[in-house]
Amino acid sequence: MRSKSPTARFLYATSEQCADLLHLSGVYVPDAFLAGTIRGKSLGIVNRLEYGRVAAQSKLDEVLLLDSERIAASNILGIPIDSIGPAELICGLLKKHRLRSVEVPQNFPAMLYARLVAAGIKVQFGAEPFFAERTLKTNTEAQAIRAGNAASAAGIRAGEKVLRESVIVGRRLKHRGRLLTAERLRHYINQACLDKGAIAQHTIVACGAQACDPHEGGHGPLRPNELIIIDCFPRVQATGYHGDMTRTFLKGRANDAQSKLVAAVQAAQKAAIKKVKHGIRGDCVHRAADTIFQKQGYVTERQNDQFVGFIHSTGHGLGLEIHENPRVAPGAPALQTGQVITIEPGLYYPGVGACRIEDVVQVTARGSNLLSSMHYRWQMR
Repeated sequence: MRSKSPTARFLYATSEQCADLLHLSGVYVPDAFLAGTIRGKSLGIVNRLEYGRVAAQSKLDEVLLLDSERIAASNILGIPIDSIGPAELICGLLKKHRLRSVEVPQNFPAMLYARLVAAGIKVQFGAEPFFAERTLKTNTEAQAIRAGNAASAAGIRAGEKVLRESVIVGRRLKHRGRLLTAERLRHYINQACLDKGAIAQHTIVACGAQACDPHEGGHGPLRPNELIIIDCFPRVQATGYHGDMTRTFLKGRANDAQSKLVAAVQAAQKAAIKKVKHGIRGDCVHRAADTIFQKQGYVTERQNDQFVGFIHSTGHGLGLEIHENPRVAPGAPALQTGQVITIEPGLYYPGVGACRIEDVVQVTARGSNLLSSMHYRWQMR
């Protein structure tokens, strides 16, 4: 059982990159700043450049000016103002509130940790995520994730449109007279996401053998009659929440092995989604997908230097981070109402190809709500 959190908790990071700090503050700040809670009241310390905007736009209970807090800490600690950095600001605030301990996240800067310990402060590390409530999404957060998935769907539809418009020329695809590559298709996908107010980075467009490495981004010419995985996970600029969706396509004619592979992944995804509800273990959801694969003879194993079959977990949490708690994997604990997870089983066999299908659901008391929407038609002539 997790021990009761101390009265003071602090982070030092940029909310552009730290999901916990963005959750606490509700505002983007590109440079690292100190923020946290003292006796349940949230506060942030920012410089003059950011003060007005953060004071007006953030969710923080109190926004303090860095210049003033450095002077206050200097007076409280009795040390020169030039010596006051983030660690000393924490020490000053703790002393002001008659506290001697603080909780920090596991990625807290080592230098600041060392300075706090040297000052006699008891430092303990919190669990991940630092703010546990991030795992349970509110209705507002669920709608923000739904908007992220709408951007994902717009991107994948743009990619699908280009594939449908393309023509087969020998062992290549051409679109509007030009060779169609993974790079070109990714450009169309990312642009469609941007039109929806979301930034897509590292979008996957992987064809044939490339797709058998699940996180291979894809490069070079796209080929007909081969499975193409498109995985798009943009972040909505206004909210910071992600979408995450994967579809698999094939331009040309699928062979029997490819058709069987896709049908198995579709069945596994349906079985996993059907299992999702409050109280069910993430492990059980994963096994629902894996059981479908095993019954159909899809073996997961190592072949030389490559793993084949169902080589990853069924899903993960989604929100301010693309991968966050909870897990939907072997050994994963029970799901809770409000959690948002991906369901994305896949099969990977060089020589046949790869297929992954991904949607996002929010866990409810008796099942789940689908937060993503796009068709599953995968073959196009």
